[in-house]
Amino acid sequence: MRTYRIGDAAALLGVSVDTVRRLVDGGELAAERDEQGRRTIPGPALAAYARQVHRTERENTGSSARNHLSGIVTDVILGDVSAQVEIQARPFRVVSLVSRESAEELKLEPGAPAVAVIKSTNAVVERP
Repeated sequence: MRTYRIGDAAALLGVSVDTVRRLVDGGELAAERDEQGRRTIPGPALAAYARQVHRTERENTGSSARNHLSGIVTDVILGDVSAQVEIQARPFRVVSLVSRESAEELKLEPGAPAVAVIKSTNAVVERP
C-alpha cells in the first residue's frame, strides 16, 4: 500500500502542510507512524478524503461536466477572432482558447476569478 508524507499529501490536495496536520490531529484524515516516527497518510485514506471533499464541491452544478477548476485569470491574449485565456487553479495552469466575443463578454482579464469547466471523453492518465 502506498503511503504519503504530510508534505506530499498537502501538495496532492492543494493545501498547506499545516492544514494536513490539522486534518490529521482533528481525526478527519487517518495517519500512521513510519519506522522513523514520522506521520504518513495511507493512500486509500488520502483518496477517500479527496473524494469526499471534491464531491461536496461539485454537487448541484447544473452541468454534465464533472471537472470544475476554480482559479484566477493570469493572462489573456486577444486575437482578431479568438482569445487565449490562462487560469491558475491551485497548482494547475489551464490554458483555453475561446472566442474573443466570449472573453470580452465574460470580462476576462488578469485578476478576475474564473472556473475552467472541462468535459472530455478522452483523458490521458500518467503516473509521475
